[in-house]
Amino acid sequence: MSEIIMEGAKATIKLTEDVTATTEKNIRQSLRELVTGNVKELIVDLAGVRMVDSVGIGLFISAHNSLRKIGGVLVLINTSKDLLDLFTNMRLNQHFTIKPA
Repeated sequence: MSEIIMEGAKATIKLTEDVTATTEKNIRQSLRELVTGNVKELIVDLAGVRMVDSVGIGLFISAHNSLRKIGGVLVLINTSKDLLDLFTNMRLNQHFTIKPA
C-alpha cells in the first residue's frame, strides 16, 4: 500500500494506490500515526496515485489541519497534471504545498 521514510521530524509516505473511500481507512491510519508521532513535515508522494476522490481530499485537508495545529506542514509531491488541476481548482494550493511530477 505505501512506504514510509522517516528522517527525524520529517516523514515521506509514498502512496501506491488511489486515495478513495475504499482505501481511506488504511491511509488515514498511517497519516494519523505520523502526525501524532512528532512529525513536523509530512511529504505525501503521489507518484503512484491516479485518482483522489472527495474522501481523499478530505483526508489531505484533515492531515493539513492536524499538522498546522502543531506547527507542521503538509507537502504533496509528484502530483500528476490531472491531480494538480483538481487541487488548484479547489484552491488547496493556497493551504499546503503541491508540487507536480
